[in-house]
Amino acid sequence: MEKAGIQPVYYDLWGKPHHVSQEVAKAIYSAIGDVKAEGRTWVVTRGEAMDSPVARFDWEDGTQGAGSANVPADAPFGYHTATLENGETATLIVCPPACKAAEGRVSGVAISLYSLRSQRNQGCGDFTDLKHFCTWAAKTLGAGFLALNPLHAIPNRQPYNTSPYLPTTTLFRNFLYLDVARVPGCPALDDAKLAALRAAPNVEYEQVAEWKLTVLRECFAHFAGSAEFDAYRAAQGESLRLFATYCALYDAIHGEHPDVWLWQDWPEQYRDPASPAVGEFAAANATQVLFYEWLQWLIDIQLADAQKHAVEGCGMSIGLYHDLALAVDRSGFDAWAFRDYYIKGCRVGSPPDDFAPEGQDWSFPPPNTAKQKASGYKQFIATIRNNCQHGGALRLDHVMRLFRLFWIPDGFKAADGTYVHDNAQDLLRILALESLRNNVLVIGEDLGTITEEMRAGLHGAGILSYRLLYFERRWDGSFKQPGEYPEQALVCTTTHDLPTIAGFWTGHDIDVRRSVGLILDDASYQQQKQQRQTDKVKLLEALYEARVLEGDVDPNAPALPDKVRTAIFDFLRATPSKLFAFTQDDLTGFPEQQNMPGTTWQYPNWRHKMPVAIEDLPGSQ
Repeated sequence: MEKAGIQPVYYDLWGKPHHVSQEVAKAIYSAIGDVKAEGRTWVVTRGEAMDSPVARFDWEDGTQGAGSANVPADAPFGYHTATLENGETATLIVCPPACKAAEGRVSGVAISLYSLRSQRNQGCGDFTDLKHFCTWAAKTLGAGFLALNPLHAIPNRQPYNTSPYLPTTTLFRNFLYLDVARVPGCPALDDAKLAALRAAPNVEYEQVAEWKLTVLRECFAHFAGSAEFDAYRAAQGESLRLFATYCALYDAIHGEHPDVWLWQDWPEQYRDPASPAVGEFAAANATQVLFYEWLQWLIDIQLADAQKHAVEGCGMSIGLYHDLALAVDRSGFDAWAFRDYYIKGCRVGSPPDDFAPEGQDWSFPPPNTAKQKASGYKQFIATIRNNCQHGGALRLDHVMRLFRLFWIPDGFKAADGTYVHDNAQDLLRILALESLRNNVLVIGEDLGTITEEMRAGLHGAGILSYRLLYFERRWDGSFKQPGEYPEQALVCTTTHDLPTIAGFWTGHDIDVRRSVGLILDDASYQQQKQQRQTDKVKLLEALYEARVLEGDVDPNAPALPDKVRTAIFDFLRATPSKLFAFTQDDLTGFPEQQNMPGTTWQYPNWRHKMPVAIEDLPGSQ
């Protein structure tokens, strides 16, 4: 079982060992099955010994090199072919030892792009808002980057399909972020519907999507094609054609059968992307397919323009910082088109911890490690490469995925699962190669259960850690001082799943959890309120110790004092960590967090708009 990567014993957050039952281990092993090798793949560094002697190297640039038992010390980094002495060939990926290194210290702002409010957008934040916010952040705060939520394509359906962290695909992006006013052929945009969407207190995904698609179809009707569009389609290849076909199929099938939402419920002939019926549909609906390809091209143009503006127009050293989600929706495009790269019969989750004593079931499929390696990791490479585009940094959500994920076989509870290991060394090396090729820093979201071995692997690969104020504590619960933070890290006040500073101070997040049914009894509520009061006192003690806060502050103050918020920023700014990020919600004093884990319809997840329009931010004029 261990040869398949299945961990027979794991330790939880409290250090307690969990021995996996034979039934669970067998179920996972059966799900993994036997993958027939499609080819040999070596992921190596310069000078490394190989499994078999090589007769000839065919380098990526078309040149050749003499054979050897080791990777040549001057081998070019990249994707090559090695011909073995017996005539077999292998994919040879030669990688640098680490990702691009951060230079100096850079501060930035973490934003949820959908939430940007402006006097000109079309119901949610878009790429033009992004440019305007870049201008404000660089001029007013001296920001060197803007950290974005994942921009992946999602179904845009409320309330269950709006999370940017459960996308339909991680290869392509959400058209909702397009500024349709900048699309050639756009008609005059002055109607009551648009005004209502702009004025709505929260993002109305379905209405915004419907409105934008209507306008974009009108624009597309005037599009006569271009050499640039053709070049983009050629570069994206089969993946883009399949994605556009999937979108057109969804429109057609859902239009005819409004209660059908998932591809697993489509007519059987359309459930397999390789079926003749799918090819016939694409040919018969070529205009619709072309429309969805065109949307991705428009996104690419507007996003590229935003990154150029951030770096060249605003002087940001990094510019846009993208976020790659861990999961893909099991009923989304990636699971339809690339099903061989996912395991059937298991789901990914997490083991028991303080927040979920019974464990968590995230309900998305785990990766097929053997298939990935046999194919030369092409799907992993494409995902990393696509998400590096038009940015200067890339954050990997739940970076521990590179080492292992917590698998739960069908028919078992989350607490019954166990960890299954991936080819971490290969993945880290490929990540380093793509980091250098795309000139991006890499940040790994390493919150949660992480071993010292993982820490060492991430550090050695040059991946920046992700450190949050709330979690950086000493053994006695006191907050660490700035000097105790690591240099190779990004530090931030909070994240989308945690309370904002204002929400933390007032205990607003606790009140919300009680109101939506996540806290079921008064004793638990009072206990959490008391713990929060203790944490506020400890935080003030840390700020005093760091000498970033002067004068007495009442921990019972009903609202977050401005000088405490400023002191927190100064506290994190004083760390040696390479990157420091404010969040837009902490800058504006917003009390609501963007996502309340454990809720769907009970809370407006991923919908909160910034309380102030970009045009009204201090110093924006």
